[in-house]
Amino acid sequence: MTRRSGSADLPLHGGRVPKWLGERMTRLGAVVTQAIVHHYGRDEFLRRLSNPFWFQSFGSVMGMDWHSSGITTSVIGALKRGLPPLAEELGLHVCGGRGKHSRQTPHELALIGDKVGFDGVLLAQSSRLVAKVDSAAVQDGFDLYLHGFIVADDGKWVVVQQGMNDERRQARRYHWLSEGLKSFVDAPHAAIEGREQGTIINLTDHRAEASRHSQIEMLRTETPERLARDVIRLETGSAPAETAQPMLPHLVMPAHHDVREGDVVVRRLHGALAAAAENGPQDFTALLQVPGVGARTVRALALLAEVMHGAPCRFSDPARFSLAHGGKDRHPFPVPIKVYDQTIQVLKSAVQNAKLGREEELSALKRLDDQSRRLEAHVTGPSFGAFLAEERGRSPSYGGRSVFGWEGEREALQAACSGRRS
Repeated sequence: MTRRSGSADLPLHGGRVPKWLGERMTRLGAVVTQAIVHHYGRDEFLRRLSNPFWFQSFGSVMGMDWHSSGITTSVIGALKRGLPPLAEELGLHVCGGRGKHSRQTPHELALIGDKVGFDGVLLAQSSRLVAKVDSAAVQDGFDLYLHGFIVADDGKWVVVQQGMNDERRQARRYHWLSEGLKSFVDAPHAAIEGREQGTIINLTDHRAEASRHSQIEMLRTETPERLARDVIRLETGSAPAETAQPMLPHLVMPAHHDVREGDVVVRRLHGALAAAAENGPQDFTALLQVPGVGARTVRALALLAEVMHGAPCRFSDPARFSLAHGGKDRHPFPVPIKVYDQTIQVLKSAVQNAKLGREEELSALKRLDDQSRRLEAHVTGPSFGAFLAEERGRSPSYGGRSVFGWEGEREALQAACSGRRS
């Protein structure tokens, strides 16, 4: 049984994910999935994907633009590339995607079903129904263009799909979870992410049950002429008062590109910074047996540990997780390639050792998250502006890179151009 679990409204962004970032997102997405499944199981990973706040935070910690619609495409794409080599270990499969790839979902489900033993034809029917509900039963002005279907070997699944409203330059993401759904047409959503934008026809609301039955009855008994007269009468007469509709978990991301202090719960950031400092790079490196891990990497790991272990209430500020690995458009700062690669290396080592029964490294990451939450209630730290200024100032030494190029090269080119003008 299935339900929609939540939704998100996101500003549209142009451009593509560069290869150097896409490859890293694939590796990080795969190893984070391994860690979550190892700690909490497949069902919990599906639940997290169905939460719009966690999903946005997951994309932000990967180095995507923290607020944009592109997070949906890039996260689904990273998992679709990264999880197939781990299919036997994790029992998870990603189908569909953007545009023409979404239309391949039924075929992909049938192939995977034949291989692992679930009913791919039945799941393909569920895939079509989910798409129909969000495109026809919920008429909110967003046309679907992306459909991602993540399914486990036991047939449990989550759907993440996204629609676009060109006129408003916004996207809306819809999340579905095959846990607790009793009907595809009666309050099925786990969440819808988006900004309120006027009247929405939502025939999946539980209070619309009488309307759904009435529509079927009218089509069965009324003539087209009678229906047309009724529509004209309703349109020219007074409409009944609208009742406020209870909202599912709903994330609304702002249009501004830069990460601002108001986008981040600063006490949580200070908790992560303090936890990273107290664990200490020397002790942490010795524990993880990964050379070259410094204080900056431990800070990134503290935020990544929260993505793996944090409770749902911890993801109300997805922008905070962009402070781990920056963003491809230099917001909040360029992607620190050296730090990113060390993060992947540490987490990969921890997961590999955990599979061999040596849990020390993964346990250290969980302790890092526990420490962050304990400290945030009473520690202080640099102002948000000072934190960003320091990060941007050190960006060249971290291997800072964006779609505009490497930070050191970019600054040298700007200086050369300025010298020529003078």
